[in-house]
Amino acid sequence: MLTLFFARRYLFSRKSRSVVNLIAALSVVAVAVPVAAMVILLSVINGFEALIRNSGSIFDADLRITPREGRTFDPAVLDTAALSRTEGLAAWSAILEERILLEANDRQATATLRGADDRYGSVLPLAGQVTEGDARLRLGDLDYLLLGRAMARRLAIRSLAGAEVRLYAVRRNSFSPLLPFDNYTARTLPVGGLFEVDYDTENACLVAPLRAVQRLLDRPGRVSAILVRAAEPAAAERLRRTLGERLGDAFRIESREELSASVYRLVRYEKWGVFFIALLVLVDAAFSIVGALSMLILEKRGERAALRALGATDAFVRTVFRCEGYLICALGGALGLLLGTGLSLAQQHFGLIEIPADSFLTKSYPIAFRWSDLLAILPAFVLVAWSLTTLTVHNMLKKDPTP
Repeated sequence: MLTLFFARRYLFSRKSRSVVNLIAALSVVAVAVPVAAMVILLSVINGFEALIRNSGSIFDADLRITPREGRTFDPAVLDTAALSRTEGLAAWSAILEERILLEANDRQATATLRGADDRYGSVLPLAGQVTEGDARLRLGDLDYLLLGRAMARRLAIRSLAGAEVRLYAVRRNSFSPLLPFDNYTARTLPVGGLFEVDYDTENACLVAPLRAVQRLLDRPGRVSAILVRAAEPAAAERLRRTLGERLGDAFRIESREELSASVYRLVRYEKWGVFFIALLVLVDAAFSIVGALSMLILEKRGERAALRALGATDAFVRTVFRCEGYLICALGGALGLLLGTGLSLAQQHFGLIEIPADSFLTKSYPIAFRWSDLLAILPAFVLVAWSLTTLTVHNMLKKDPTP
Protein backbone atom coordinates (compact mmCIF):
# COMPACT_ATOMS: atom_id res chain seq x y z
CA MET A 1 0.00 0.00 0.00
CA LEU A 2 2.90 2.36 0.70
CA THR A 3 4.27 1.86 -2.81
CA LEU A 4 0.84 2.67 -4.26
CA PHE A 5 0.74 5.83 -2.13
CA PHE A 6 4.05 7.05 -3.57
CA ALA A 7 2.97 6.16 -7.12
CA ARG A 8 -0.32 8.03 -6.74
CA ARG A 9 1.51 11.10 -5.34
CA TYR A 10 3.92 11.12 -8.28
CA LEU A 11 0.97 11.04 -10.71
CA PHE A 12 -1.60 13.32 -9.05
CA SER A 13 0.25 15.64 -6.67
CA ARG A 14 -0.33 19.32 -7.45
CA LYS A 15 3.20 20.17 -6.43
CA SER A 16 4.71 17.83 -8.98
CA ARG A 17 3.21 19.32 -12.15
CA SER A 18 5.66 19.00 -15.02
CA VAL A 19 5.99 17.95 -18.63
CA VAL A 20 6.30 14.36 -17.40
CA ASN A 21 2.85 14.55 -15.81
CA LEU A 22 1.45 15.90 -19.08
CA ILE A 23 3.04 13.01 -20.96
CA ALA A 24 1.56 10.59 -18.42
CA ALA A 25 -1.89 12.11 -19.01
CA LEU A 26 -1.44 11.76 -22.77
CA SER A 27 -0.37 8.15 -22.21
CA VAL A 28 -3.68 7.53 -20.43
CA VAL A 29 -5.54 8.86 -23.48
CA ALA A 30 -3.27 6.91 -25.85
CA VAL A 31 -4.18 3.68 -24.03
CA ALA A 32 -7.88 4.52 -23.72
CA VAL A 33 -8.48 5.11 -27.43
CA PRO A 34 -7.42 1.65 -28.73
CA VAL A 35 -9.19 -0.08 -25.83
CA ALA A 36 -12.41 1.77 -26.71
CA ALA A 37 -11.83 0.93 -30.39
CA MET A 38 -11.52 -2.77 -29.55
CA VAL A 39 -14.85 -2.74 -27.71
CA ILE A 40 -16.59 -0.84 -30.52
CA LEU A 41 -15.11 -2.95 -33.34
CA LEU A 42 -16.06 -6.23 -31.69
CA SER A 43 -19.57 -4.87 -31.07
CA VAL A 44 -19.85 -3.89 -34.73
CA ILE A 45 -18.87 -7.41 -35.83
CA ASN A 46 -21.44 -8.79 -33.36
CA GLY A 47 -24.04 -6.47 -34.86
CA PHE A 48 -23.40 -7.65 -38.41
CA GLU A 49 -23.47 -11.26 -37.23
CA ALA A 50 -26.86 -10.64 -35.61
CA LEU A 51 -28.02 -8.93 -38.81
CA ILE A 52 -27.00 -11.98 -40.85
CA ARG A 53 -28.83 -14.24 -38.41
CA ASN A 54 -31.98 -12.13 -38.55
CA SER A 55 -31.99 -11.93 -42.33
CA GLY A 56 -31.31 -15.67 -42.57
CA SER A 57 -34.16 -16.43 -40.17
CA ILE A 58 -36.62 -15.26 -42.85
CA PHE A 59 -35.89 -18.38 -44.91
CA ASP A 60 -33.92 -20.63 -42.53
CA ALA A 61 -35.85 -22.13 -39.63
CA ASP A 62 -34.35 -23.20 -36.31
CA LEU A 63 -34.23 -26.79 -37.56
CA ARG A 64 -34.58 -28.39 -40.99
CA ILE A 65 -35.53 -32.05 -41.46
CA THR A 66 -34.53 -33.65 -44.79
CA PRO A 67 -34.31 -37.27 -46.00
CA ARG A 68 -30.90 -38.92 -46.00
CA GLU A 69 -31.73 -40.65 -49.28
CA GLY A 70 -33.38 -38.90 -52.20
CA ARG A 71 -34.45 -35.29 -52.56
CA THR A 72 -38.12 -35.59 -51.62
CA PHE A 73 -40.32 -37.75 -49.41
CA ASP A 74 -43.94 -38.31 -48.54
CA PRO A 75 -44.75 -36.47 -45.28
CA ALA A 76 -47.21 -39.25 -44.48
CA VAL A 77 -44.24 -41.40 -43.36
CA LEU A 78 -43.91 -39.05 -40.38
CA ASP A 79 -46.24 -39.16 -37.44
CA THR A 80 -47.16 -35.48 -37.73
CA ALA A 81 -49.46 -35.63 -34.72
CA ALA A 82 -46.62 -36.90 -32.54
CA LEU A 83 -44.31 -34.36 -34.15
CA SER A 84 -46.62 -31.52 -33.10
CA ARG A 85 -46.68 -32.82 -29.52
CA THR A 86 -42.88 -32.85 -29.20
CA GLU A 87 -41.77 -30.86 -26.17
CA GLY A 88 -40.08 -27.62 -27.16
CA LEU A 89 -41.51 -27.61 -30.69
CA ALA A 90 -43.59 -24.50 -31.41
CA ALA A 91 -44.55 -25.08 -35.07
CA TRP A 92 -43.56 -26.97 -38.20
CA SER A 93 -44.16 -26.59 -41.92
CA ALA A 94 -43.59 -28.71 -45.04
CA ILE A 95 -41.87 -27.20 -48.07
CA LEU A 96 -40.85 -28.28 -51.58
CA GLU A 97 -37.90 -26.53 -53.22
CA GLU A 98 -36.48 -26.60 -56.72
CA ARG A 99 -34.37 -24.44 -58.99
CA ILE A 100 -36.49 -22.98 -61.78
CA LEU A 101 -36.52 -20.44 -64.59
CA LEU A 102 -38.58 -17.24 -64.33
CA GLU A 103 -39.85 -15.07 -67.15
CA ALA A 104 -41.65 -11.74 -67.13
CA ASN A 105 -41.67 -8.71 -69.41
CA ASP A 106 -39.33 -10.48 -71.86
CA ARG A 107 -36.74 -10.91 -69.10
CA GLN A 108 -35.51 -14.15 -67.60
CA ALA A 109 -33.82 -15.18 -64.37
CA THR A 110 -33.20 -18.30 -62.30
CA ALA A 111 -34.06 -18.71 -58.65
CA THR A 112 -35.05 -21.26 -56.01
CA LEU A 113 -38.80 -21.71 -55.81
CA ARG A 114 -40.09 -22.69 -52.39
CA GLY A 115 -43.54 -24.22 -52.09
CA ALA A 116 -44.95 -23.52 -48.63
CA ASP A 117 -47.96 -25.01 -46.90
CA ASP A 118 -50.54 -23.15 -44.79
CA ARG A 119 -48.42 -23.48 -41.60
CA TYR A 120 -45.46 -21.66 -43.14
CA GLY A 121 -46.28 -18.31 -41.54
CA SER A 122 -46.18 -19.80 -38.04
CA VAL A 123 -42.61 -21.04 -38.59
CA LEU A 124 -40.96 -18.19 -40.50
CA PRO A 125 -41.85 -14.49 -40.17
CA LEU A 126 -41.95 -13.76 -43.89
CA ALA A 127 -45.11 -11.64 -43.56
CA GLY A 128 -43.20 -9.04 -41.57
CA GLN A 129 -40.82 -8.54 -44.50
CA VAL A 130 -43.52 -8.04 -47.16
CA THR A 131 -43.38 -4.32 -47.90
CA GLU A 132 -45.76 -4.21 -50.84
CA GLY A 133 -48.86 -6.25 -51.56
CA ASP A 134 -50.13 -9.12 -49.42
CA ALA A 135 -48.18 -11.88 -47.70
CA ARG A 136 -50.92 -14.46 -48.30
CA LEU A 137 -50.00 -17.19 -50.77
CA ARG A 138 -53.59 -18.34 -51.29
CA LEU A 139 -56.89 -16.53 -51.48
CA GLY A 140 -59.66 -19.04 -52.01
CA ASP A 141 -58.67 -21.09 -55.05
CA LEU A 142 -56.24 -18.47 -56.31
CA ASP A 143 -52.50 -19.00 -55.87
CA TYR A 144 -50.07 -16.09 -55.53
CA LEU A 145 -46.32 -15.67 -55.76
CA LEU A 146 -44.09 -13.73 -53.37
CA LEU A 147 -41.01 -12.17 -54.96
CA GLY A 148 -37.99 -10.39 -53.56
CA ARG A 149 -37.87 -6.72 -54.47
CA ALA A 150 -34.49 -7.15 -56.18
CA MET A 151 -35.91 -9.95 -58.34
CA ALA A 152 -38.91 -7.76 -59.22
CA ARG A 153 -36.56 -5.05 -60.47
CA ARG A 154 -34.61 -7.68 -62.38
CA LEU A 155 -37.81 -8.80 -64.14
CA ALA A 156 -38.91 -5.17 -64.73
CA ILE A 157 -41.98 -5.54 -62.50
CA ARG A 158 -42.78 -1.96 -61.49
CA SER A 159 -46.31 -2.47 -60.20
CA LEU A 160 -48.21 -5.40 -58.72
CA ALA A 161 -51.32 -4.50 -60.70
CA GLY A 162 -51.60 -7.27 -63.26
CA ALA A 163 -48.03 -8.47 -62.59
CA GLU A 164 -47.51 -12.12 -63.53
CA VAL A 165 -44.47 -14.38 -63.67
CA ARG A 166 -44.18 -17.49 -65.80
CA LEU A 167 -42.39 -20.36 -64.06
CA TYR A 168 -40.51 -23.09 -65.95
CA ALA A 169 -39.41 -26.35 -64.34
CA VAL A 170 -37.51 -29.19 -65.98
CA ARG A 171 -39.86 -32.05 -66.78
CA ARG A 172 -38.89 -35.23 -64.98
CA ASN A 173 -38.01 -38.40 -66.92
CA SER A 174 -38.32 -36.63 -70.25
CA PHE A 175 -35.73 -35.00 -72.48
CA SER A 176 -35.85 -34.26 -76.19
CA PRO A 177 -33.07 -32.30 -77.91
CA LEU A 178 -35.36 -31.80 -80.92
CA LEU A 179 -38.18 -30.23 -78.93
CA PRO A 180 -36.48 -28.28 -76.10
CA PHE A 181 -39.68 -26.53 -74.97
CA ASP A 182 -41.27 -29.91 -74.29
CA ASN A 183 -38.60 -30.51 -71.65
CA TYR A 184 -40.24 -27.97 -69.34
CA THR A 185 -43.53 -27.66 -67.54
CA ALA A 186 -44.76 -24.10 -67.19
CA ARG A 187 -47.23 -22.21 -65.13
CA THR A 188 -48.09 -18.55 -64.74
CA LEU A 189 -48.76 -17.11 -61.29
CA PRO A 190 -49.79 -13.57 -60.33
CA VAL A 191 -47.44 -11.68 -58.00
CA GLY A 192 -49.17 -11.12 -54.67
CA GLY A 193 -46.43 -9.32 -52.75
CA LEU A 194 -42.81 -8.20 -52.59
CA PHE A 195 -40.53 -8.89 -49.64
CA GLU A 196 -37.33 -7.13 -48.56
CA VAL A 197 -34.43 -8.83 -46.79
CA ASP A 198 -30.89 -8.76 -48.14
CA TYR A 199 -30.05 -8.35 -51.82
CA ASP A 200 -28.73 -11.89 -52.36
CA THR A 201 -31.79 -13.52 -50.77
CA GLU A 202 -34.19 -11.30 -52.72
CA ASN A 203 -32.50 -12.45 -55.94
CA ALA A 204 -32.26 -16.11 -54.97
CA CYS A 205 -35.63 -17.09 -53.45
CA LEU A 206 -39.34 -16.84 -54.13
CA VAL A 207 -42.33 -18.44 -52.42
CA ALA A 208 -45.51 -19.99 -53.77
CA PRO A 209 -48.24 -22.31 -52.39
CA LEU A 210 -47.11 -25.89 -51.88
CA ARG A 211 -49.84 -27.40 -54.05
CA ALA A 212 -48.97 -25.12 -56.98
CA VAL A 213 -45.28 -26.05 -56.77
CA GLN A 214 -46.11 -29.76 -56.53
CA ARG A 215 -48.13 -29.52 -59.75
CA LEU A 216 -45.41 -27.52 -61.49
CA LEU A 217 -42.70 -30.02 -60.51
CA ASP A 218 -44.99 -33.03 -61.04
CA ARG A 219 -44.42 -34.23 -57.50
CA PRO A 220 -47.89 -34.70 -56.05
CA GLY A 221 -47.89 -35.23 -52.28
CA ARG A 222 -44.10 -34.86 -52.03
CA VAL A 223 -42.04 -32.43 -49.97
CA SER A 224 -38.31 -31.80 -49.73
CA ALA A 225 -38.04 -30.70 -46.09
CA ILE A 226 -39.84 -30.04 -42.83
CA LEU A 227 -39.05 -26.70 -41.20
CA VAL A 228 -39.25 -26.55 -37.41
CA ARG A 229 -39.46 -23.54 -35.09
CA ALA A 230 -38.32 -24.14 -31.53
CA ALA A 231 -40.37 -22.70 -28.67
CA GLU A 232 -37.11 -21.32 -27.25
CA PRO A 233 -34.29 -20.64 -29.75
CA ALA A 234 -31.73 -21.36 -27.04
CA ALA A 235 -33.22 -24.86 -26.64
CA ALA A 236 -33.03 -25.72 -30.36
CA GLU A 237 -30.15 -28.14 -29.82
CA ARG A 238 -32.11 -30.07 -27.19
CA LEU A 239 -35.11 -30.22 -29.54
CA ARG A 240 -32.83 -31.47 -32.27
CA ARG A 241 -31.67 -34.40 -30.14
CA THR A 242 -35.27 -35.25 -29.22
CA LEU A 243 -36.38 -35.26 -32.85
CA GLY A 244 -33.35 -37.30 -33.84
CA GLU A 245 -34.34 -40.03 -31.38
CA ARG A 246 -37.93 -40.06 -32.68
CA LEU A 247 -37.21 -39.92 -36.42
CA GLY A 248 -34.27 -42.32 -36.46
CA ASP A 249 -31.55 -42.53 -39.09
CA ALA A 250 -33.83 -42.02 -42.10
CA PHE A 251 -33.78 -38.24 -41.70
CA ARG A 252 -31.11 -35.59 -41.30
CA ILE A 253 -31.76 -32.73 -38.86
CA GLU A 254 -29.73 -29.56 -39.38
CA SER A 255 -29.68 -26.31 -37.43
CA ARG A 256 -29.62 -22.84 -38.95
CA GLU A 257 -25.93 -22.50 -38.07
CA GLU A 258 -25.09 -25.74 -39.89
CA LEU A 259 -26.98 -24.67 -43.00
CA SER A 260 -24.91 -21.47 -43.15
CA ALA A 261 -21.79 -22.79 -41.45
CA SER A 262 -19.35 -21.12 -43.86
CA VAL A 263 -20.93 -17.70 -43.34
CA TYR A 264 -20.86 -17.87 -39.54
CA ARG A 265 -17.33 -19.27 -39.60
CA LEU A 266 -16.21 -16.37 -41.78
CA VAL A 267 -17.80 -13.88 -39.38
CA ARG A 268 -16.01 -15.46 -36.42
CA TYR A 269 -12.66 -15.41 -38.24
CA GLU A 270 -13.23 -11.78 -39.18
CA LYS A 271 -14.10 -10.89 -35.60
CA TRP A 272 -10.93 -12.34 -34.11
CA GLY A 273 -8.86 -11.00 -37.00
CA VAL A 274 -10.12 -7.52 -36.13
CA PHE A 275 -9.40 -8.23 -32.46
CA PHE A 276 -5.74 -9.08 -33.07
CA ILE A 277 -5.26 -6.11 -35.39
CA ALA A 278 -6.72 -3.82 -32.74
CA LEU A 279 -4.48 -5.52 -30.16
CA LEU A 280 -1.42 -4.62 -32.25
CA VAL A 281 -2.62 -1.01 -32.30
CA LEU A 282 -2.99 -1.19 -28.52
CA VAL A 283 0.56 -2.51 -28.12
CA ASP A 284 1.84 0.28 -30.32
CA ALA A 285 -0.08 2.92 -28.36
CA ALA A 286 1.01 1.42 -25.05
CA PHE A 287 4.63 2.24 -25.88
CA SER A 288 3.77 5.78 -24.84
CA ILE A 289 3.81 4.35 -21.30
CA VAL A 290 7.45 3.40 -21.87
CA GLY A 291 8.33 7.01 -22.60
CA ALA A 292 6.32 8.37 -19.68
CA LEU A 293 7.86 5.93 -17.19
CA SER A 294 11.37 6.46 -18.51
CA MET A 295 11.13 10.23 -18.14
CA LEU A 296 9.51 9.89 -14.73
CA ILE A 297 12.32 7.63 -13.46
CA LEU A 298 14.92 10.09 -14.68
CA GLU A 299 13.05 13.06 -13.19
CA LYS A 300 12.69 11.41 -9.79
CA ARG A 301 16.39 10.73 -9.20
CA GLY A 302 16.36 12.98 -6.13
CA GLU A 303 13.28 11.29 -4.68
CA ARG A 304 14.84 7.89 -5.31
CA ALA A 305 17.94 8.96 -3.40
CA ALA A 306 15.78 10.23 -0.52
CA LEU A 307 13.87 6.95 -0.37
CA ARG A 308 17.14 5.02 -0.44
CA ALA A 309 18.44 7.12 2.44
CA LEU A 310 15.30 6.36 4.44
CA GLY A 311 16.00 2.65 4.05
CA ALA A 312 14.01 1.77 0.94
CA THR A 313 15.35 -1.22 -0.94
CA ASP A 314 15.81 -1.46 -4.71
CA ALA A 315 12.80 -3.78 -4.85
CA PHE A 316 10.68 -1.15 -3.09
CA VAL A 317 11.74 1.54 -5.58
CA ARG A 318 11.02 -0.76 -8.52
CA THR A 319 7.59 -1.53 -7.10
CA VAL A 320 6.81 2.20 -6.76
CA PHE A 321 7.47 2.85 -10.43
CA ARG A 322 5.72 -0.35 -11.50
CA CYS A 323 2.66 0.88 -9.60
CA GLU A 324 3.01 4.18 -11.45
CA GLY A 325 2.85 2.32 -14.76
CA TYR A 326 -0.05 0.18 -13.58
CA LEU A 327 -1.96 3.33 -12.55
CA ILE A 328 -1.50 4.86 -15.99
CA CYS A 329 -2.63 1.63 -17.66
CA ALA A 330 -5.56 1.17 -15.27
CA LEU A 331 -6.80 4.72 -15.85
CA GLY A 332 -6.44 4.35 -19.63
CA GLY A 333 -8.08 0.92 -19.66
CA ALA A 334 -10.98 1.99 -17.46
CA LEU A 335 -11.55 5.13 -19.54
CA GLY A 336 -11.39 3.10 -22.76
CA LEU A 337 -13.80 0.43 -21.52
CA LEU A 338 -16.22 3.07 -20.26
CA LEU A 339 -16.04 5.03 -23.49
CA GLY A 340 -16.30 1.99 -25.76
CA THR A 341 -19.14 0.43 -23.77
CA GLY A 342 -21.06 3.69 -23.58
CA LEU A 343 -20.76 4.44 -27.31
CA SER A 344 -21.65 0.86 -28.25
CA LEU A 345 -24.76 0.79 -26.05
CA ALA A 346 -25.82 4.25 -27.28
CA GLN A 347 -25.57 3.14 -30.91
CA GLN A 348 -27.27 -0.18 -30.15
CA HIS A 349 -30.29 1.38 -28.46
CA PHE A 350 -30.61 4.74 -30.19
CA GLY A 351 -29.04 4.24 -33.64
CA LEU A 352 -27.12 7.53 -33.54
CA ILE A 353 -25.06 6.83 -36.69
CA GLU A 354 -27.16 5.98 -39.72
CA ILE A 355 -26.21 4.17 -42.92
CA PRO A 356 -26.64 6.44 -45.99
CA ALA A 357 -28.36 3.75 -48.08
CA ASP A 358 -32.09 3.16 -48.46
CA SER A 359 -31.67 -0.41 -49.73
CA PHE A 360 -29.79 -1.73 -46.68
CA LEU A 361 -31.45 -3.96 -44.09
CA THR A 362 -31.16 -1.43 -41.29
CA LYS A 363 -31.11 2.35 -41.11
CA SER A 364 -28.32 2.58 -38.53
CA TYR A 365 -25.01 0.77 -38.18
CA PRO A 366 -25.73 -2.56 -36.44
CA ILE A 367 -24.02 -2.99 -33.07
CA ALA A 368 -24.50 -5.71 -30.48
CA PHE A 369 -22.52 -5.17 -27.29
CA ARG A 370 -21.63 -8.37 -25.42
CA TRP A 371 -20.11 -8.47 -21.97
CA SER A 372 -18.28 -11.65 -22.97
CA ASP A 373 -16.09 -9.58 -25.31
CA LEU A 374 -14.64 -7.83 -22.28
CA LEU A 375 -13.41 -11.21 -21.04
CA ALA A 376 -11.18 -11.33 -24.12
CA ILE A 377 -10.12 -7.67 -24.05
CA LEU A 378 -9.22 -7.44 -20.35
CA PRO A 379 -6.68 -10.33 -20.18
CA ALA A 380 -4.99 -9.11 -23.37
CA PHE A 381 -4.79 -5.55 -22.03
CA VAL A 382 -3.49 -6.68 -18.62
CA LEU A 383 -0.79 -8.79 -20.30
CA VAL A 384 0.35 -5.87 -22.49
CA ALA A 385 0.33 -3.40 -19.57
CA TRP A 386 2.19 -5.74 -17.19
CA SER A 387 4.83 -6.68 -19.77
CA LEU A 388 5.66 -3.13 -20.89
CA THR A 389 5.63 -1.69 -17.38
CA THR A 390 7.78 -4.42 -15.85
CA LEU A 391 10.37 -4.40 -18.63
CA THR A 392 10.58 -0.60 -18.71
CA VAL A 393 11.08 -0.20 -14.95
CA HIS A 394 13.62 -3.03 -14.78
CA ASN A 395 15.73 -1.73 -17.67
CA MET A 396 15.60 1.95 -16.66
CA LEU A 397 16.58 1.34 -13.05
CA LYS A 398 19.35 -0.94 -14.23
CA LYS A 399 20.74 1.75 -16.52
CA ASP A 400 20.17 4.58 -14.03
CA PRO A 401 20.62 3.06 -10.55
CA THR A 402 19.73 4.90 -7.38
CA PRO A 403 22.54 7.36 -6.48
